[in-house]
Amino acid sequence: MPIKYKLKKDDPVVVIAGKNKKTVSKIISLDKEKGQVVVENVNVVKRHTRPNQTNPDGGIVEKNMPFSISNVMYHCSNCKTGVRLGVKFLENGKKVRYCKKCNEVIDKA
Repeated sequence: MPIKYKLKKDDPVVVIAGKNKKTVSKIISLDKEKGQVVVENVNVVKRHTRPNQTNPDGGIVEKNMPFSISNVMYHCSNCKTGVRLGVKFLENGKKVRYCKKCNEVIDKA
């Protein structure tokens, strides 16, 4: 059974480990089964490809590769840093995410 993560696609995140440490970017895709995330312009590798129908010239292609979701944190616009997220219910019963550092609600309803 997959673990529940509070991060979603298009969330701003800061990388907290690896060669791209302290890089702020956004999530392109999230694989909850494997616990991996693909972040824009982070963990980019060069892939040598043969010519085929989609890429008739072949050559070297830069590709974003997935890495562990534990290496990123949500980037709060108020705090200007990586923060942990919490979940709470509003008065109208709506479930929202919030920054645990400044208590700012992230999912505006």
